[in-house]
Amino acid sequence: MTQPLALIFYKKLLPGSTLANRLRDLNYRVHAASDLAELVAVAQSEGPMVLLMDVSAEGGESVEAVRQLRSDSKTAHVPILAFAEDEQRQEAARTAGATLAASDAAMASHFEQLLEQVLRLD
Repeated sequence: MTQPLALIFYKKLLPGSTLANRLRDLNYRVHAASDLAELVAVAQSEGPMVLLMDVSAEGGESVEAVRQLRSDSKTAHVPILAFAEDEQRQEAARTAGATLAASDAAMASHFEQLLEQVLRLD
């Protein structure tokens, strides 16, 4: 059976690398994008099951990437779990179209539950 693909973008080594390792432990094939352009390109070409995104990057580029992913017919359906410590960034990600946004602390403590929630079909 093929492992589902999870894309992850993060700026801070922790919690980003920890989340990538936890995804691998859950039998996901993980692609960690080094920049937002790569993230969008891989999402468009590979059809991931889920996308985890650090939206704490300065200047709002990561929130704009969420908006771009939502507006593209190839990626509009992909669940996006955004994370940032700053509540304003979390809200901006939700407004841009993230399926769910959480704090870094919540991601560390409740990752499996958040992942399950974001993947739940309506």
